[in-house]
Amino acid sequence: MRRREFVTAVAAGPLFAQREAPRTGRLKQCVTEGVFSKSMDFEDTCRQAARLGSKGYDLIGPERWPILKKYGLIPTMYPPGPGGTIPNALNRTENHARLEERMHAAIDESAANGVPAIITFSGNRRGMNDDLGADNCVAFLNRVKAHAEDKGIDICMELLNSKVNHKDYMCDHTAWGVGVMKRVNSPRVKLLYDIYHMQIMEGDIARTITDNIQWIGHFHTGGNPGRHEIDGTQELDYHFVAETIANLGFTGYIAHEYSPAPGREAIASLKQAMEICDV
Repeated sequence: MRRREFVTAVAAGPLFAQREAPRTGRLKQCVTEGVFSKSMDFEDTCRQAARLGSKGYDLIGPERWPILKKYGLIPTMYPPGPGGTIPNALNRTENHARLEERMHAAIDESAANGVPAIITFSGNRRGMNDDLGADNCVAFLNRVKAHAEDKGIDICMELLNSKVNHKDYMCDHTAWGVGVMKRVNSPRVKLLYDIYHMQIMEGDIARTITDNIQWIGHFHTGGNPGRHEIDGTQELDYHFVAETIANLGFTGYIAHEYSPAPGREAIASLKQAMEICDV
C-alpha cells in the first residue's frame, strides 16, 4: 500500500467504525429531541440519529429542517402550532378560524418540504361534554381535510393520557379518537397513537392497535412507568408491539419519545430502542 493510501485509510478508519449497519426492519423509526442528552448540540443529535439508522426527526420546526436534511433525515412531523396546543385546540370553536389559517399554511409548507404529517390535539375539556368536543373537532377537520388530501399530508390528532401527564385532556381514549376519525372519514386525517399514554389509560395495546390500525397514522414510544427506556425496565414488551405494528403492514413512522432514565447513557439507550423495534 502506498503511503498516501495508508494514511487515508488510517484517518478514515474510526469514522467507518462508528457507522451502524443499515436498519433492515419493516418499521420506519425516527426520533424526538427528548431521547438525547440536553447537553448535546442539535446538529450532533442529527448526526447520531442518522448513524443509528433513524429515518427522520419528529416535531422540529422549519428553521432547523436544513440541518436535518444535511444528515439525510426527514422532518417526520410538523411541530405544535397549526393544530393548537395540548390544552387549547380543536374542541373549542373559538380557535377554529385562527387555527384553520395556520393549518392551511402548514399543509402547503409541509408539502413543499417533504414533511409527511402535522400534529394536532383535541384540547382539554374544561367542563365541556365529550360529545360536543367531538362535534367541534369533526367540524374543524372537515374544513381542512380536502386540502390535506390534495397535498398528501396527514393530520394526526394525538392520544394522550389524562391520568398522569395531561389532566383533563379530551382525546384520552382510543374509542373517542376513532369515533372522530370515522366521522371525518379521510385517508389523511389519522390518530397519533402514543403507546406510553395509551398503556396508562387502557392497556391492551396490541389488540387495540390491531383493531384500529386503519385510523392510525403515526406512533410514539415511551416506557411505562416514567416514560423512560422501552426495554425490560418497564411493563411493555416493545419488540412484540413493534412486530404487531409491522405485521399489520403499517407504512408510517414510529418515533421514539422517551427520556433516558437517570444514569442511562442517551446514545446507548437510543441504539437499544432502535434494535428492539427493528423487526
